[in-house]
Amino acid sequence: MDVFPYLVAAWVFLAGCYGLATSRDLIHAVGCLSVCQSATYVLLLAVGYRDGATAPVFSDLEPGARPVVDPVVQAMALTDVVVGATVTALLLALVVQVSKRHGTVDPDELSELRG
Repeated sequence: MDVFPYLVAAWVFLAGCYGLATSRDLIHAVGCLSVCQSATYVLLLAVGYRDGATAPVFSDLEPGARPVVDPVVQAMALTDVVVGATVTALLLALVVQVSKRHGTVDPDELSELRG
């Protein structure tokens, strides 16, 4: 049961990568990239989890009395959520601009981007 969260994170990441590789729409590609990003949330939660641990608030506990969850992992997960939302918003803004200029969101029809 200890490897189950890691397997879930790997499965979510691979599902997002598969959708990204088979996408024929830029909006779908941004969504699949967000799914890949959400796999890191599961991974961070799996790394920071401890059985029987409490929140890292020491006002009512003596240090060392009970195990506590690592607050650094929680801060990293929160930062990951903020960065993921920002990247998704930026990519969707770029898709809107591509749609305005070229009239399509299909990457195969964007002939001006070919080298």
